[in-house]
Amino acid sequence: MSSSNSLRALLGKSTLPSNEAKILLAFILEKHYQLPRSALLSKDDLELSPAALENWMHLQSRRMAGEPIAYLLGKKGFYNIELHVGPGVLIPRPETELLVEIALGEVTRLGRQVCILDLGTGSGAIALAVAHNAPNAQITATDQSDEALMIAKQNATALGLIDRVEFRQGSWYEALADQTSFDIILSNPPYIANKDRHLSQGDLRFEPVSALTDGSTGLSCLETIISQAGHYLKPGGLLAVEHGFDQSNAVLNLMRRENFNEIQSYKDLAGHIRLSSCRAIKI
Repeated sequence: MSSSNSLRALLGKSTLPSNEAKILLAFILEKHYQLPRSALLSKDDLELSPAALENWMHLQSRRMAGEPIAYLLGKKGFYNIELHVGPGVLIPRPETELLVEIALGEVTRLGRQVCILDLGTGSGAIALAVAHNAPNAQITATDQSDEALMIAKQNATALGLIDRVEFRQGSWYEALADQTSFDIILSNPPYIANKDRHLSQGDLRFEPVSALTDGSTGLSCLETIISQAGHYLKPGGLLAVEHGFDQSNAVLNLMRRENFNEIQSYKDLAGHIRLSSCRAIKI
């Protein structure tokens, strides 16, 4: 008969969805026993020590209260890197990986040393994923949050990329002390309207509000980024932004208003238009 504190028993009586319980128990196994996730099956009769059991109960309770799993684990996979995350930064989403793919495609097309700007870097997800996969990219990453920049720098150091990414503090382009021109500008800004019901649901309840909403219609940050991008893009340079699934027309109109070329949108895996890009006029 299995002990009430064995892995098998704990999984069987957990009130969490099975996949979430397994993720958290696997984290406990790695932290307390240096065992891989496969031990959930191969060693399912293992009884947790008092310290490990207390840790498991605490994590389970926090998850039941709705706290995001990424915050409980303190990490999140993004593209092909792993990032430290905490309540001070937005949790990277799969749809944002599209921005990385767009940037890497442009880096490959240019085939030379490329200067990239990541506005509102948060955990550093976009900037560090691009730097990790494109050795010929030199990246500047900005954020107005002290806490976000601290986490981003920790991630850059852990990934061995601290010399490849320059971090600057400030609101959007105000963080740039000089008139540097970039081949690519990327951003996943706050784009949720301030009264959107999603802000009070799921993981979003625990994430920094300033990283989710502009406190207005959801378009003000996008408008700032797009309207000023022409001053910082090299001729023919690429601007790519993430936005809400229902904001594509508004974003495309902002790009047209600024006389950008090659304006296009991209769909996420769910078929929603979530990213748009454009180019500065070539001289």
